[in-house]
Amino acid sequence: MPTHPAPGRSLVTRRAVLDIVRAAVLGSYGVTGFAVTPWARLLGTLGLAQPGIRLDLRRGLAVDLALQVAYGLPVAEVARQVDSAVRYAVRRSLGRDLNRLTIHVRGLSLQPGSVPPGPPVRRGLRTTDLAESGMDVA
Repeated sequence: MPTHPAPGRSLVTRRAVLDIVRAAVLGSYGVTGFAVTPWARLLGTLGLAQPGIRLDLRRGLAVDLALQVAYGLPVAEVARQVDSAVRYAVRRSLGRDLNRLTIHVRGLSLQPGSVPPGPPVRRGLRTTDLAESGMDVA
């Protein structure tokens, strides 16, 4: 294996860059998916678009993301995690840095088990409630 890189040129498809970004985003902690409209979801199903990701190659490499984050997590920390993961994946895979990465959090996703249950609600008083409270009553 050569230790010095040989000059040359490589060609990466738009689809490959989108796949790299999508894998990095969905692998980030706290991201539950991409925030998409029904129309964009239909285009994604047909394979005509990658919903939730916009890629601009005209002035360098620019990525816009529209995400949903899990309810109860700090949104800023999830965004920092996504930023770091996407930049690292692109740099490692393509050997170049992103010019711009914009992250839009378009919604919070409530998933089963993500909100801790509140205290149990009791209806009515029992005769032992006062004794169990530990208060002295004369």
